[in-house]
Amino acid sequence: MALTVKGLGQITDPGRYGDGAGLYVQVLPTGGRSWLMRYKFKKKERWLGLGSLREFTLDEARERARKSRQLLRDGVDPIEDRKAKRAAQALDDAKHITFADAAKKYSEAHEDAWTNAKHRQQFMTTMRQHVFPIIGGLPVAAIDTGLILRVVEPMWPGLRPTAIRVRGRIEKVLDWAAVRGYRTGDNPARWRGHLSEVLPVGKKAQVAHHAALPYADMPEFIADLNASGYIGVQALEFLVLTAARTNEVIGARWSEFDLEQKVWTVPGARMKGRVEHSVPLSDRAVQILHAQPRTGGFVFGGSREGKPLGHMVLIQLIKSMRYDTTVHGFRSTFRDFSAEQTNFSREVCEAALAHQVGNKTEQAYKRTKLLEKRRLLMEATTTNNNLAQIFPGIVAATPATHRHCPATLATAQALQGTQLVARVWVETDPMRSEILARGP
Repeated sequence: MALTVKGLGQITDPGRYGDGAGLYVQVLPTGGRSWLMRYKFKKKERWLGLGSLREFTLDEARERARKSRQLLRDGVDPIEDRKAKRAAQALDDAKHITFADAAKKYSEAHEDAWTNAKHRQQFMTTMRQHVFPIIGGLPVAAIDTGLILRVVEPMWPGLRPTAIRVRGRIEKVLDWAAVRGYRTGDNPARWRGHLSEVLPVGKKAQVAHHAALPYADMPEFIADLNASGYIGVQALEFLVLTAARTNEVIGARWSEFDLEQKVWTVPGARMKGRVEHSVPLSDRAVQILHAQPRTGGFVFGGSREGKPLGHMVLIQLIKSMRYDTTVHGFRSTFRDFSAEQTNFSREVCEAALAHQVGNKTEQAYKRTKLLEKRRLLMEATTTNNNLAQIFPGIVAATPATHRHCPATLATAQALQGTQLVARVWVETDPMRSEILARGP
């Protein structure tokens, strides 16, 4: 007997009650009631759930059962058909991620390649500040040129450097999404031949270089640094003496040093160029290392046990000393000094900064690290930085007489009477003979 709407309300006992054509009402001992369809497929009995009585009326349940019977007539198992559709829908839903999710996944995929922790932080910071409020919640497949302009255009007049970086980061995220199959078509954030035709370029902006001290001011700075008594003093001086980057110094571990050979080998994972870098150490740099307690893996330990010194410690140290420079600026100071006050080749000076010189072919054939020449350069830099202690009162008057630089024999002889053991190159000697000027 077919079921009726009125009769459904009177069915309360647990069991299954048929309506005909395979449709049943199932009542559970818990009181729950649902629609079922009984059928056979390949001689096997199966029961298909069609939803609860609260969700579907009698007429709706009959219609759902009718559609299932149509599948059976076409040779399709309704249960397997439902599974396949749900799997396809789940796959389709997985492809419809938001731009914010795509940006986070891109960041996670590339964070190991970003050696600078500051750069890793800046990527997501700019996204949260400038991008996510506008397009973060939208499907990454729906991002078009109009939406990109809504993000970038308001910043373009007054915050152009930021806008340029943001546009580039959006482009990278969308490229990643395309490779992953989350979107198709051209990248709406691309610049050449696209946004370049909409956003005014104007004059090329001047590059803002890191503030750096003149090398003539370094003796005074080092003297003030060592007299300051602040946290991180020796780490900063070590950074100056090695011309290294902040990330390389604060992450330095004892296992990287050969103090007998006076060489520091920085792993490629911590280098900007991802290539291992050997740093010859001056006597003063070795002296600083010997002064550090070996209580943990890091040479310059932070306030928390097992943690290195923080990036901000060195920045705050310079600010507290009120010098117009940055931590990275000391690399520029080193390069200026090596170019103007020494005879070392450009190749040696650039190698000291871990810069690649020449094209890929030249680099492929170059096997030497120029370590010993760089060691002389580091000693020359150390001598310059410590003039305030070595030559009190005559630093400004004779800034070049004590270094590895073009000098006359008379200059070398003038060093007699000081406590410094100075090595200078004689300008007139084509072989660059070294003259030792020894104090008493």
